[in-house]
Amino acid sequence: MKHQKHTKLIRPDLGEFGRNEWAIIGTVCSDIQKMAYQIIEKLQSDFRLAYVDADHKSADETASGKDKNSAMDFGATLAYTDKITFHRFDEKQQWSKFRFRQYFNSQDGILVNGNHFVAKKQIVVIDERKESSLQRKLDRLTDVGLFVLTEGQTEIYPFLKEYLPNWQEIPTVQISEIDNIIRYIQADLEANKPKLHALVLAGGKSQRMGRDKGLIDYHGKPQREYLYDLLEYFCDNVYFSCRPEQEEELSDFNTIPDMFYDLGPFGGILSAFRQNPNVAWLVVACDLPLIDEAAIQELIDHQNHSKNATAFYNETTDFPEPLITIWQPRSYPVLLQYLAQGYSCPRKVLINSEIELVQPSRPKVLKNVNHPQEADDVMEYLDGQRKG
Repeated sequence: MKHQKHTKLIRPDLGEFGRNEWAIIGTVCSDIQKMAYQIIEKLQSDFRLAYVDADHKSADETASGKDKNSAMDFGATLAYTDKITFHRFDEKQQWSKFRFRQYFNSQDGILVNGNHFVAKKQIVVIDERKESSLQRKLDRLTDVGLFVLTEGQTEIYPFLKEYLPNWQEIPTVQISEIDNIIRYIQADLEANKPKLHALVLAGGKSQRMGRDKGLIDYHGKPQREYLYDLLEYFCDNVYFSCRPEQEEELSDFNTIPDMFYDLGPFGGILSAFRQNPNVAWLVVACDLPLIDEAAIQELIDHQNHSKNATAFYNETTDFPEPLITIWQPRSYPVLLQYLAQGYSCPRKVLINSEIELVQPSRPKVLKNVNHPQEADDVMEYLDGQRKG
């Protein structure tokens, strides 16, 4: 058996810059920039899009007349546009994809100047001014999603037909048909929104309650099973977050044992992302016995994929409610950054991050139960609701 030096982890589905990225390649840099800005301007109300280009003087000096194949080849300027703001970073040292991903974690998609950088997907422009340049860069064409014909061009280059066996299946538009190009990007973004999985936090020690809160029967079954069954209706997969020693008693269910020990709910959320960093996680704790189908639906209806998380506003605490929150994949590195700074409070992350804050139509559903008397009060309330 081959020795594996490092733990095999499931990695996020990222490219050079982020989850969704397209290199526009095959035409002059000014036209690439123009196309990118048109796309950003049109889609900025629904998506966060960035544009990556190089400082062309620095890039030319770095390339020394040679074609470069990845983002890390440039230690020059990175410029990107986010909605209506413009930021510019200047660093003399080389950049790698690991640093780019940190900067672009908040973006839904990144448009890239393919003359200088590579990306997971490509938009290939047929422009005679860059025909020979494109022919030298065929190795960059790993997932072509669109051909764009410039004025006067009617055919795909023969060398592209030879290199791309599926070229006839790739849509072709005119460069003047910018709305069709925008629709391609928009459809790709919509299709790649993360799936929603659910995590029931059932690993707490319930010290204040004096008994396992997940086993309290508010709805005709243990609370943890009630939530598990409830969430199955809304999510692709549901899991119990549990301590490793609980796995045997929960063997009939999907489980994610805590891999980040003694961190409470924070460790459960991180463990879920460690198992699958490419989905959004709807996390619900057993402390909220009044959560029902309508509350789950309300939160999902307000889900904002462009923000770190979607959470209810809790009027009792005057803060976001961390015990029922949808965490987007982009929140995983954010949570790890807080942990690296010595913080393990999900609420603190929500307060200090860009989130979608939802005003619940029924604030009572966020009632947090941690003590025996509170549990008795809730049971009495639910009995009254059922009789009424």
